[in-house]
Amino acid sequence: MEAKLIGLGVETFKIALLLSLPMLMGGLIAGLAISIFQATTQINEMTLSFVPKIIIVVLIIIFMMPWMMNLMMEFTTDVINKIPTFIF
Repeated sequence: MEAKLIGLGVETFKIALLLSLPMLMGGLIAGLAISIFQATTQINEMTLSFVPKIIIVVLIIIFMMPWMMNLMMEFTTDVINKIPTFIF
């Protein structure tokens, strides 16, 4: 029983990592590119670093939404189907 619950917890963390990884990587790459641009041009504008990162993360969410929803629906269906095994 405990092993099943621990396995479910590990699977939940894996799904959360898979779902958040594209946005985190997009924000990281955008931040790195903006930092290099700011260092080379010596422009130190705070909004220059936030606005492009927000736009890139939102675009990634829009384009990855079908995959993300499919992954979440499969996981939810799997958890719902496993409910009887957790009761007994």
